[in-house]
Formats: sequence, structure tokens, C-alpha cells
Amino acid sequence: MGGVTESVDVAVPVRTAYNQWTQFEEFPRFMQGVQEVRQMSDTMTHWKTEIGGVKREFDARITEQIPDERVAWTSTEGTRQAGVVTFHRLDDTHSRVTAQMEFAPEGAMEQAGDKLGAVTHRVKSDLKRFKEFIEGRGQETGAWRGQV
Repeated sequence: MGGVTESVDVAVPVRTAYNQWTQFEEFPRFMQGVQEVRQMSDTMTHWKTEIGGVKREFDARITEQIPDERVAWTSTEGTRQAGVVTFHRLDDTHSRVTAQMEFAPEGAMEQAGDKLGAVTHRVKSDLKRFKEFIEGRGQETGAWRGQV
């Protein structure tokens, strides 16, 4: 299993950053390679991705969700991955978003890409695009404040 941890500081309150992150269907707007995310239920999502020409579909279960603190997930089939995104208040108008992921690269290409830091680069770039997205809007596109 490979792993990556990356953070980004955003100029929005922690509540705004968290609320936006709960809008999984908006992920394609800032996550490169994510074509679609469908929220199937409070705890299930269905993903369609295309990364490096490789198309995948998989389901992920939200295993923990605490408002303004964390969202954790694990895949339930197909691509093996799990992770957690945590939200930290820096002050009234700034927060830190930290993504930690564990994944199992499939095949020689993915294993080579993992060793070359491709996943780390992708997560860092996605967090940067999240920062640009939420700061550019100044407010979230929606929110889910439930707890899992």
C-alpha cells in the first residue's frame, strides 16, 4: 500500500471548507481525473475516474464524518483505497485542510507512478484547486451537517 499526506491553508472559515468538502458531487470541479461522483446515500458514493488513460469505477463508503472536523472513507470494491480529510481552524477566517490517503497501486504503471510521486503530486494539486475553488466562491455550494 502506498500513502500520501498533504495539506493546504484556505482563506475561509473551517465550517465553509468542511461544508464544501461534503459536496462530493462537486469534486470533478477541482479534482483532476475525477469525472463523476454520485452520492448514493448518506454513507455511499460512486466514483468514475480517468487517470493516465485508465478508466475506473468504484464505490466508497464514508466510515466517519464529524462536522467541521473530519471525513473518512474506504473503497468497497475495485480500486483499493482509504483516507481521511481533516479540517483545522487557524483563526476565524482561515483553516487548514489535510488529506491522508492509503492506496494499492495496480499494475506496473501505477506502481512506477507511485514510486515517482505521481499520487503525492496529484493530491497536492487537487488541494490547491480546492483552495482556488472555495476562495474564489467565498462560500460553499451546499452542506451536509450529519454525523456518521
